[in-house]
Amino acid sequence: MTEPSDFIAGSIIVGLLLIAMTLAGSFIARLPLSAAMLYLIAGVAIGPLGLGLLKLDAIKNVVLLERLTEVAVLISLFTAGMKLELPLKDWRWRIPVQLATLSMLVTVGAVTALGVFALDLPVGAAVLLGAILAPTDPVLASDVQVSNPGDRDRLRFGLTGEGGLNDGTAFPFVMLGLGLLGLHELGEGGWRWWAVDVLWAVAGGLALGYLLGTLVGRAIIYLRMRHREALGSDEFIALGLIALTYGLALLTLTYGFLAVFAAGLALRRIDESKPQPLTEPAAELSESEREATGAEAPAHMMNAVQRFNSQLESFVEVGIVLAVGVLVASVKFRSEVLWFIPVLFLLIRPLAVYIGLLGTPVRGAQRRLIAWFGIRGIGSLYYLLYAISHHIKPALAERLLSLTLAVVVASVIAHGISVTPLMKRYEARKPKARGPRAGADGP
Repeated sequence: MTEPSDFIAGSIIVGLLLIAMTLAGSFIARLPLSAAMLYLIAGVAIGPLGLGLLKLDAIKNVVLLERLTEVAVLISLFTAGMKLELPLKDWRWRIPVQLATLSMLVTVGAVTALGVFALDLPVGAAVLLGAILAPTDPVLASDVQVSNPGDRDRLRFGLTGEGGLNDGTAFPFVMLGLGLLGLHELGEGGWRWWAVDVLWAVAGGLALGYLLGTLVGRAIIYLRMRHREALGSDEFIALGLIALTYGLALLTLTYGFLAVFAAGLALRRIDESKPQPLTEPAAELSESEREATGAEAPAHMMNAVQRFNSQLESFVEVGIVLAVGVLVASVKFRSEVLWFIPVLFLLIRPLAVYIGLLGTPVRGAQRRLIAWFGIRGIGSLYYLLYAISHHIKPALAERLLSLTLAVVVASVIAHGISVTPLMKRYEARKPKARGPRAGADGP
């Protein structure tokens, strides 16, 4: 998209696709496939394999694509954080936390072993491949995520939390892989990696994000309820908090992805201790302003921000998946993807989930669905582009690109076809299994 004509064509195509998806939304929702799959097909159709209207190259356009995927992941992580309303002391948090740590470690380790012994990659490159493919996607997995903030379903809550957390917890392994390739300083004996890239960056990112989300949210609510100030656009809160949090996280050498996710979590929780509203007459205020300054001010702001986030997330999903479809033509896929993808989806992911869910009450259909819906997508693309921008060797970049893009495309297709029938069956079983309360706790 570096040429003006490409930009014009891209604008027209995206505009037409967005309008078409809106007009045909109810029909598409009944189809046994996801919206991402339609975007992928459209991307292939407008790329060099189809009409040839757009051309992209992951190596030549790495800066542009890295920034686009980075923004997409940030928006989706913030949105995922705001969806998770359960108190942090709730036992259900064990599910996403263990998936984002234990399952992450198992996945990185298994892919690293495959990379070294089956793909003949150097150890650093194998670790890097494991880190790229370990995180599940918070953008493309919207159909299996929490449907409303109060959703207590173990399956949806676990997948949403995992997607929000493991896009950050994968970063230390990306840095480890780059370090083993001589492209990042690990320190003698790996001390810098442990101290800075693991301990400080993870803990600092979570703490910074939660602090900023809490401070910004409470300041806005206080001004609205006590002084009827800060009545501007709620949408700016999301964009401002994402940008502020991410910028400060990078400045302090912490992980911005974790920080933004934690900021969304914190912002969702600001209504737990509401300031008392001002008791003066509010006749001079409009109806919407009275809602924004009354006792329901926190809920009013949360709903507005969440709606905006969801719309923004859908918009970036269109752009990124279209780009993936266009990129397919520029990648030389190696035959190794034919066995690597089934091993990742059908062996490594289920094994990682089984180990990650040890000690939790997740059983049966929920565990099997969590194992299957380890959707790979935009997060993996970002990490790949991040590695390419750190000047890994061209031959290695091409090979990692082949594996990663093949996994993402396969995930969009396989999970896109299966998500609707599997989730309908799952939802249909819940009342039979647990009765009226099944919607809260799952079968």
